[in-house]
This record gives sequence, structure tokens and C-alpha cells, in this order.
Amino acid sequence: MKPNFFLSMIVSLCALSLSTNAFAAEEWKYTESGEVDQSLTDGPPGGMIVIPEGEFLMGGNEGSRNERPEHTVWLDRYSIDRYEVRMAEYQTILDDDYSIEPPPLWDDGAATGKVGDRPAVGITWNDAKRYCEWIGKRLPTEAEWEKAARGTDGRRYPWGHMQPFVDIANYNQGSTGWVSYPITLSPVTSGTKGMSVRHGLKEGGKSAYGLYHMAGNASEWVNDWYDRNYYEDSPHKNPQGPNEGDFKVLRGGSWEDQPINLRVMARSKAEVDYQDLTTGFRCAKDGGENDKSEEK
Repeated sequence: MKPNFFLSMIVSLCALSLSTNAFAAEEWKYTESGEVDQSLTDGPPGGMIVIPEGEFLMGGNEGSRNERPEHTVWLDRYSIDRYEVRMAEYQTILDDDYSIEPPPLWDDGAATGKVGDRPAVGITWNDAKRYCEWIGKRLPTEAEWEKAARGTDGRRYPWGHMQPFVDIANYNQGSTGWVSYPITLSPVTSGTKGMSVRHGLKEGGKSAYGLYHMAGNASEWVNDWYDRNYYEDSPHKNPQGPNEGDFKVLRGGSWEDQPINLRVMARSKAEVDYQDLTTGFRCAKDGGENDKSEEK
């Protein structure tokens, strides 16, 4: 076989590698990034992200039955936490209200120490709601959560269409993967430095609007009751979920889940008092800093 054949093969592979990186980088040419509203947070540095009003694609036609059909939803302007609620933050409500039971394996000293930057997990839906209201916020609706994770370009994961990797998401540790808070969980501010050289994901695992860990780390409670068929007849504008139900919705997947459960349209459910070391949350709030209704 002639030597120049091998040379042409090398050139072709290099070109393919460059085009793959260019495609991945192209996914980040997303101009509708959210605004950071520092006035709406009592939490970690970074504040809340203001998500602009408008439409986005919710659900999907190729996944589980409960994700169908893909449909267009309009949401008013709202704000949502950039990060998952941290252990250090959740400790503040435990110190203030002794009627609230600490989550499983909770350690007050750890929560206020070096691992206080991990997401608070083992939180029930009732206690997540209670915390958000305690600091003047609320749980996001399911539609608000998905728009903040997905943006308006129909991506499969918060960072784009590419499958997750361990340097941008904390996932796939299995049902027996729990070791400890510092080892099993990632800091809520992590996951933004990987992949930049190999695949062009210069924003790491952040969502289109700049939210962290919308896939993996902790599965997140939202406010809605769960109904497998809700999307078939849900309102076009500001859907709030069913009026009642037996389960609440969890979104985003956790450190335990495989990639299929990290997709932005994936839905899971649990009872309001369900408590597991995979479940956490983030808070939301109506409007944003620049709303006319808030201008005096």
C-alpha cells in the first residue's frame, strides 16, 4: 500500500476532528442568555437568573410516554436560582425551625464546613416548598424548570445535544454509589471547566441561560403534581400542572442516573414525603429585577 495513503487518512481524521469540535461549539451560539438578578437572592454568589418571557418547546416525541407530545409553551418572565440549594443554605432553616427533621445522614458541622457547597439532598417535596417560602421564593413550575434548562433551541441536554461526560455532569454512579456528601456529590458551582478543548463546550455543563447542574448531581423537585398524560391537553400559557395528584414531579436526574434520565425533557415522580439522597431542589420567583410592576 502506498505511503501517501496513510498520509491522506491522517489528514481526513484531523479534518473530521476539527469539524466535530466546530459543530459542538456552534451549539453555544445562543444569544438569549438570562440576566443575573442579585437583588432576588439570599443564597450563594451568583443570584437568580431572570428568564425572559416567551415561548419554548417543551417535552419530546421520541422519549417516554409521559414526555409526549412536544408542544409550545409560553411563560411570563420569572427568576430561578442559578445553583441548587446548598447544604450551608439549608442548614439555616434547620437552625431556625427545630420542627424540621434533618435529611438522612445530615451532619450540621459538615453543612457549615467544607462540604457546605454540596447540594442539600434527602429533602422531601414538603420541606423543599417550605424552605423556598421561608426565604420569600417558591418552587418552580415544571415548565419553568424545563425552559431554564433547555432554552428555546430545543436542545436535548442543558449544554446541547451531546451525551454527558463526567467532567461536566455528576451522574451514573448507580444505586449503590453513595459514599458520602463530599465524595458522591459535586459542588453546586462545579462542572464548567471540562470539555472546552476536546469538544468546544466552553461553558461546560451550564444551561442555555447559565444555570448549573440542571442535569445530574441532585434530582430537583418542582411544584407540579404529576400526570403522565398532562401534556396532551395542558394550557399553552403558564401551565401549572394538574390541580391534584398522588405524586409530585422531579426533574434533571441525579448522581445515580444514566444519561437518558438527564435529558431536559425527562420526567420522574415521587410522593410528597419521599426522602432519598438523590433529591434536592432550587427556588424560583415571579418576575425579575426589570419588571415594570416592580419599578416605583
